[in-house]
Amino acid sequence: MSVKNDRTGMTLENLKRAFTDNLYYIQGKDERFATLYDYYMALAYTVRDRLIDRRIKTAKAYAEKDTKTVYYLSAEFLIGRLSMNNLTNLGIYDQMQEATKEMGLNLEDLLEREEEPGLGNGGLGRLAACFLDSLATLQIPAMGYGIRYEYGIFDQMIAGGWQHERPDNWLRFGNPWEIPRPDYMVEVKFGGHTEAYTDANGQYRVRWIPRNTVYGTPYDTPIPGFKNNTVNPLRLWSAKSSEDFDFQVFDAGEYTQAVANKTYSENISKVLYPNDNTPQGKELRLEQQYFFVSCSLQDIIRQYLRSHDTFDAFPDKVAIQLNDTHPSIGVAELMRLLIDEHFLEWEQAWDITRKTFAYTNHTLLIEALERWAVGLFGRLLPRHLEIIYEINYRFLDEIRQKFPNDKARLERMSLVQEGPEKHIRMAHLAFVGSHTTNGVAALHTELLKRDVMRDFFEMYPEKFQNKTNGVTPRRWVLMSNPELSKLITSKIGDQWLKNLDDLRKLEAFADDPEFQAAWRKIKQDNKRTLADYIQANNDLEIDVDSLLDIQVKRIHEYKRQLLNIMHVITLYNRIKRAAANGTLNALNITPRTFIFGGKAAPGYFMAKLVIKLINSVASVVNDDPDAQGLIKVVFLANFSVSLGQITYPAADLSEQISTAGKEASGTGNMKFSLNGALTIGTLDGANVEIREEVGAENFFLFGLTAQEVMVMKSQGYNPMHYYHDNPELKQVIDQIASGFFVPKEPDLFKSIVDSLLFKDEYMLLADFQFYLDCQDQVSEAYKDQAAWTRTSILNVARMGKFSSDNTISQYCKEIWNVEPIPVKLDGEEQLIKEEHTPLTSSV
Repeated sequence: MSVKNDRTGMTLENLKRAFTDNLYYIQGKDERFATLYDYYMALAYTVRDRLIDRRIKTAKAYAEKDTKTVYYLSAEFLIGRLSMNNLTNLGIYDQMQEATKEMGLNLEDLLEREEEPGLGNGGLGRLAACFLDSLATLQIPAMGYGIRYEYGIFDQMIAGGWQHERPDNWLRFGNPWEIPRPDYMVEVKFGGHTEAYTDANGQYRVRWIPRNTVYGTPYDTPIPGFKNNTVNPLRLWSAKSSEDFDFQVFDAGEYTQAVANKTYSENISKVLYPNDNTPQGKELRLEQQYFFVSCSLQDIIRQYLRSHDTFDAFPDKVAIQLNDTHPSIGVAELMRLLIDEHFLEWEQAWDITRKTFAYTNHTLLIEALERWAVGLFGRLLPRHLEIIYEINYRFLDEIRQKFPNDKARLERMSLVQEGPEKHIRMAHLAFVGSHTTNGVAALHTELLKRDVMRDFFEMYPEKFQNKTNGVTPRRWVLMSNPELSKLITSKIGDQWLKNLDDLRKLEAFADDPEFQAAWRKIKQDNKRTLADYIQANNDLEIDVDSLLDIQVKRIHEYKRQLLNIMHVITLYNRIKRAAANGTLNALNITPRTFIFGGKAAPGYFMAKLVIKLINSVASVVNDDPDAQGLIKVVFLANFSVSLGQITYPAADLSEQISTAGKEASGTGNMKFSLNGALTIGTLDGANVEIREEVGAENFFLFGLTAQEVMVMKSQGYNPMHYYHDNPELKQVIDQIASGFFVPKEPDLFKSIVDSLLFKDEYMLLADFQFYLDCQDQVSEAYKDQAAWTRTSILNVARMGKFSSDNTISQYCKEIWNVEPIPVKLDGEEQLIKEEHTPLTSSV
């Protein structure tokens, strides 16, 4: 047996020998001294060897064909744990399970040793991770670019009902999956000033004299496709100082000052999303965004110039996708690199830039469309401010030609927002510098065109597209819900994992009592798994026969966790009234366990107060004998990808209750439905399309539409009307206001009450009764388990549209114009059957 086969072979014996070698030669241990962590590392390196082999062959295949490559720029990549994902996509999970078993080890125990990279805040970063999985599965030449945050999204602790943040030191034991690439290090400039000069050809030029420079070092994480040979890289940048240590300053006794530059530079990639409530936080956020974008664009240009002498073919070989506004500074940075570093003329550089970039908008919230104060921008990026002013000057001329004498339109569309303090509108920059802008759900895209970016749509209607988000069925069904996956495969085969439309075949079994029974058993087992987790981590026993009503997502006022807990309080009040009247036994209530989870941004006071309220209500409800066996409330601390893989399969009911017109898409709604949960929701984001796909009769709809919200606000919305007109609502608000749930701090929730009664920005009071009535329908429906199970099966069967494979197929054909490139392997490393996934879509 050759060494090559032990490094890349896929047989059981190959894997066992490779595992033992890596334990011995990389971890420096044998079986006598090895810890569980050593065994995990040996496992990871064994899998990584096979990924590297495929990565090298993938890069070779792309280079030989001089392919067009997709570069996905995102400030977040919430990739989750990689070990199980990589074993699954390589097709060797079963072999590795057998190999570890024969060595006296338990594979699941090893997988639990992996630190989870918290490189994202929620849906945005998880979407990026799903897209990378789909790009590799579809065999698309692609790279992801982001930041290698030393500390990811904080670890959330709940103490006294409050959220507390603890650093997420996910790198403390190292990361076996990443490969450092110091030879691709690049320099990034900050601050200073610019100087104009005339070059040797008499052309006007500008050079940037920075105040300081930082080095970006890339680390590559291999991302494999599902059961093919494609492995694409996720390249994350780490900031390093250009001068780590000033010996003269140190020698003079100024020890702290001697490493000041190093400290400043490395802060840039230190932590995901520093609190931007302070000027220093805002500056660091902008530094982070420019840092990873500049590193990435320099790297993209380096790769392009390996096989091209001019930039003429750049847009034909490079497609860059801006994932939200965070990387939108890339428009100005590519112009700077082309003009100042590679000496192209403005017109050619601008033509290349606009043909290369595409922009995904992820929000309808105006406050989330990033703006940077001109003073900060000019101090940090003086050359880019000049370039943006020039782009804006020419853009305003375009507007004047198409809409003459429309000063108001010029002010609305300008890249520079006027006022006492001028700001740069980054969404406007992203739009103007891109050939395509897309929303992420049909309703979201229509609202972009109608409201948020109406002026831009009227000027460039051809630039707008919709690309409804999707999720990867490999992570969110196959790995999260293996027993359900086996059941599905036993009936329709396994092609659904690469063509989710195949799930439609399950409709034939929706009324089959035997299939329904198997379906219910799997759901019950998943509920028991989550119950065991809650018992271990919350010291709380829940009833697995109760309806598990789950809302897990980032805590934000527009997502309306507050409306959910107000429903809980209403049910509790009904229970207490019945108990007082001696009619508790006659109360027609379906037992429920309400489960919440999600993190609030450290500086978001109201969101953290909502977490406190949820936990305060839980303390009262869970300790009340009258509520026992009827309702229980749980808050899952530190929600993550891994916890999501336990939570989504266990849910009976998925809460998707954001104010209509506020959620761009949502992907949690898709993960829940794919795992058989029924949805209660508003006509918001992708809920609209999910309801269309699964059928209105299989979706619990309530609430105002986006149009009704807009009309009601324009006519002068008065939340006090609902407060005085609805006794149950009034009781709930009065209880929150009086300190009923926190007797020792009666005024604790005053700001929540004031927000509801005097503003109610997110229309909770207007939707409250609709929500209660709909929840009553849910309770009745759950009593008929056969009908509920049938609906659950149909929800899964009709979710094919929401595969990230479908979404990426549309991007490839309609935005990026890229084609798949199959990768071939030889010999024993080619154990799995090659399965080419065509660029087809159900949409």
